[in-house]
Amino acid sequence: MIFKSNFTKKAALSAFAGAVAVAAMPAASFAQEQAAGRPPQGWFKVCTKQEDNDVCIVQNLLSASNGQLITAVGLISVRGKVERKVMQVSVPSARLIPPGIQMQIDGGKGVKLDYAICMPDKCIAEVPLSDGVLANLKKGGEVVFTSVNFQRAPNPIKISLNGFTGVFDGEPIEQSKLQERQRLLQEEMQKKAEDARKKLEEAQKAAKQN
Repeated sequence: MIFKSNFTKKAALSAFAGAVAVAAMPAASFAQEQAAGRPPQGWFKVCTKQEDNDVCIVQNLLSASNGQLITAVGLISVRGKVERKVMQVSVPSARLIPPGIQMQIDGGKGVKLDYAICMPDKCIAEVPLSDGVLANLKKGGEVVFTSVNFQRAPNPIKISLNGFTGVFDGEPIEQSKLQERQRLLQEEMQKKAEDARKKLEEAQKAAKQN
């Protein structure tokens, strides 16, 4: 049990460190987004070796134009010395803890995900990934994750399940494509930050003239 507990913590850190720092996607979608000149988005899969286990993580990341995390989803499958499947959802900090995160697939019955840990920049909820939940995700059109902020206001976030099944059952993304996606996203965030700075300067000039 101690081994499982320690390993789960490693898996959690790996899942969301990777999700927030590097957003990636399947090769076909990656090429389409790259050709269109847009930063890639959507579900992606990475696999690593941790101790005597193979760990695959299917992830999706939503972030604001300034790069701030909105919601990150990670479905972690561990095979080897440890056999385990969990779903983790990361939301911004300053959440009410008791409500947890409510998950709804295509408007169905809500499933509560209890928070496992809160850090200065995010709170992470975790639930075992059952075959039933996985099947619903595969056949679903969208999933909504609702957290409650410190002002007691629900904050529902919709994530499309388009392409989820192919990514979950398919091969993980190559490391070179991960690195390329990270580069594209960094360039996009820098561009948005520069645009925001210019708009602020223009607004300040206009205010002085008036």
